[in-house]
Amino acid sequence: MSYRIHIFAFATIAITLLPGHTLAQRPPAPAPPPAPPTSTPTSRPTNPSPSSSDPTQLREDLVMFLRGRIATHDGAPVPNDLLVERVCDNRIRQEVYASPHGDFSMQLGSRTDSFPGASAEPSSPYGATNKNSDMGISRRELTNCELRASASGFQPHVVSLMGLDTFGSSIDVGLIVVQRGKKKEGTLDATPYKAPKNTRQAYEKGVQAEKNGKLADAHKYFETAVQLYPNSANTWFQFGTVLQKENQQDAARKAYTQATAIDTRFLPPYLSLASIAYQAGNWTEVLDLTRHILNLDPLNRVAVTDYVLDLDPLNCADAYFYNAMANYKLNKIDDAERSGLKAEHLDLRTRFPQLHLLLAEIFARKENYAIAIAQIQTYLELAPHAKDADHVREQLAKLEKLNASPSTTEKPNQK
Repeated sequence: MSYRIHIFAFATIAITLLPGHTLAQRPPAPAPPPAPPTSTPTSRPTNPSPSSSDPTQLREDLVMFLRGRIATHDGAPVPNDLLVERVCDNRIRQEVYASPHGDFSMQLGSRTDSFPGASAEPSSPYGATNKNSDMGISRRELTNCELRASASGFQPHVVSLMGLDTFGSSIDVGLIVVQRGKKKEGTLDATPYKAPKNTRQAYEKGVQAEKNGKLADAHKYFETAVQLYPNSANTWFQFGTVLQKENQQDAARKAYTQATAIDTRFLPPYLSLASIAYQAGNWTEVLDLTRHILNLDPLNRVAVTDYVLDLDPLNCADAYFYNAMANYKLNKIDDAERSGLKAEHLDLRTRFPQLHLLLAEIFARKENYAIAIAQIQTYLELAPHAKDADHVREQLAKLEKLNASPSTTEKPNQK
């Protein structure tokens, strides 16, 4: 299915959705760019849904739901980022997150079948039931599909749907067991302690001084430490953090860059560099830096054959948010949607209210007005007194009118 990009949606609704508001000293989200040309729509799978393309399709041959349960091989609790993807002909057609108990359910032929980011939780707007009750996917079409379960620190597990000999409109794929991946753990502070004694002392004093808010002393100690032993990526990172707190952005960037040159698997300086590039609006640089992070971090569910100094999951939310905004600014809308939904799932402390405006803009572009409305409502719940709150409420009212329109397919002439 291909989505039509409507310029009018930006002119009247979404182009001013993203505010300059932010929380917890996060950089403000810049306003979205103009709409991309309508001559370059995003490519989507072309296989039509049987329910819409073949009116004579027997309902007995339609599958409405895929259900199942995920468990870990060692009996440990299911991680909160356990993702189940339906992959058809090597294309991801649908995604849901498993519940805390490991259960998942996919509603086929609905809106969630058109874009990733669905949720297994019934209260989620992404799992909302489509108004069209005559939906589903033919059993034959599902033979080209498989389910892929993955989570941070676990090896992906694939289940083919070809061999399932089941009847009825709901298929239970049964229990899917995922196993932990093998990964050597790195130690964040190991490198400084390989240095000579005087270097270690300077490093330790720098850490303590920064913790006590004595930035001038911390600056002096870390500067001494990197001069005595310049091969510690973590010391350069700590030095860069102090420099950034002192508003020495150029010097901080150099320190972070030096840390990445020493160890490309040490992820924190990449995130700091992405933050600096985000504030500067250097979207290509933001995209490159966050791609490096997400390609190495286990939350991206990739095979890691060597040690990686992991980011905290909350910092992974930062990386996905920066990545989503960079993709959006570079008109990579599908990639922005994926990263934005992942950031939303990981942002447990809701530190990025502007993320919901970004997602609202993306879904408004794709005419998924109900989900765009839910995203704006979430933003207003998180930031009810934001400077742009009244303006956002006006945009919400416009989206609600569009969503209530008898036919959302007939739009005003584009100019």
